[in-house]
Amino acid sequence: MRADAERSRRRILDAACEVFLERGPDAPLDAVVRRAGVGPATLYRRFPDREALVRALVTDLLARLAEAAAQARRDETDPYRALRRFVHAAADLRMGAAIVVLLERLVVDEDLVAVRRDAVTAVEALLRAAQDAGRLRADMGMGDLVLLCVRVSRPLPGALAALDADGSLVHRHLDLALAGLAADPDGPTGRPLGFDEVISAAGRPGEPDPGEPDPGGIVPVGVAPDQAVLDQTVLDQVALDQTASDEVAE
Repeated sequence: MRADAERSRRRILDAACEVFLERGPDAPLDAVVRRAGVGPATLYRRFPDREALVRALVTDLLARLAEAAAQARRDETDPYRALRRFVHAAADLRMGAAIVVLLERLVVDEDLVAVRRDAVTAVEALLRAAQDAGRLRADMGMGDLVLLCVRVSRPLPGALAALDADGSLVHRHLDLALAGLAADPDGPTGRPLGFDEVISAAGRPGEPDPGEPDPGGIVPVGVAPDQAVLDQTVLDQVALDQTASDEVAE
């Protein structure tokens, strides 16, 4: 792809991410065109319909997350600092909010599952390395890490968004959360949440079954109105349901 064509594609994807976060995945594509500063023909030449644009955006985000994880491992010799670097990079990519919003309307097929698996494998390697080095508490699961990033990196609602206009508050809160996840000399306090549990709880009927448990990723599902008690984010609801189940079990 020519450099100018790649720059146009990058502008469209970045603009689409912002517009869909602000207005949902059904936002008018004209808003994406205006935000990207390109003509409608430029958008439709690359993405013939909304599903093609959403699919390209999800694939792009997952690929960038995998690269961010690999870059963190290259840049940091300390595994905990490598994990921290990745989490902050993921926040800059709007991963926590964007992936959830976009997958609400996207059919997850085997190709997308494969891309998702690559990203999850790269991130999980960071998590395990930090735990093996004794720098991260042992009861932190990959599912816990993803849901934590989703919760912390979501845009603040309404007028509160002005508090984090430059994005610095997200990074401060991530640092506070990560500090609480450092290895605890008193030992683990609970059971790690795995990706397979997240997928099982949030999986939608009719999606492809690769024949074996998927090692990672998020497949959000539409939530009935009476389930969306505290939050419209699907994965937030899954986490709340899990907490309720744990309390009943105790």
